[in-house]
Amino acid sequence: MVLRKPGSGRGTSTREQDVQYTARMKDLPTNARPRERLLELGASALSDAELLAIVLRTGNQQEMATTLAGNILGRFRGLSGLLRASTSELCDVYGVGPAKAAEIKAALELGRRLHAAGGNEDRFQIRSPEDVAHLLQVEMAALDQEQLRVVLLDTKNRVVTTQTVYQGSVNTSQVRIAEIFKEAVRQNLPSLVVVHNHPSGDPTPSREDIRVTQDLVQAGKLLCIEVLDHLVIGAERYVSLKERGLGFG
Repeated sequence: MVLRKPGSGRGTSTREQDVQYTARMKDLPTNARPRERLLELGASALSDAELLAIVLRTGNQQEMATTLAGNILGRFRGLSGLLRASTSELCDVYGVGPAKAAEIKAALELGRRLHAAGGNEDRFQIRSPEDVAHLLQVEMAALDQEQLRVVLLDTKNRVVTTQTVYQGSVNTSQVRIAEIFKEAVRQNLPSLVVVHNHPSGDPTPSREDIRVTQDLVQAGKLLCIEVLDHLVIGAERYVSLKERGLGFG
């Protein structure tokens, strides 16, 4: 359970809360402190809650940062929900003020932008559907509306750019094939991956998803631009239509 902020009648200042928290954290064994664990083992060894605790730095009067971080993730149902949460919603959590809320949102945004930066040699390379999901899952799972995006790739399957082509229901009557391939044709790129989300959280492909995939694969053959896959993003999971043989027959 996440505690909400108490009324202003409590007399403990933010500074006093931090002092209390710091003393409690120092009582923990070194191998149980997230910051020390990161320095020793690397960031990949830490859980989502431990990484968030490092961003938070301090907890509240009742909870250390690690406990507060776990409660925040539980309240917003993981990182995708946290990305979707507004700063005001974050500030409703006891122990999270405007500064902490801003730091959380900034850290999430940096992660979202990670693969958009870099020169040609630093571009993210797509080797599997999992790589595509790694690139877009967190952001697209948090969307309230359906979106269709196109990941454009170079000859080494490195990401050149990702474009949002449609927002709203994705079906055969709305999707214009020319819009999907427009930028790939303009930049003379050899392949692309189509990705769209299901706001319901269930990534099971619909009949319309399969029809759209079939149309895109056929159009790609005519244009000499390979459609490598079509991913449907849901809550915490995704489906590759290519892996399931849907629309790629």
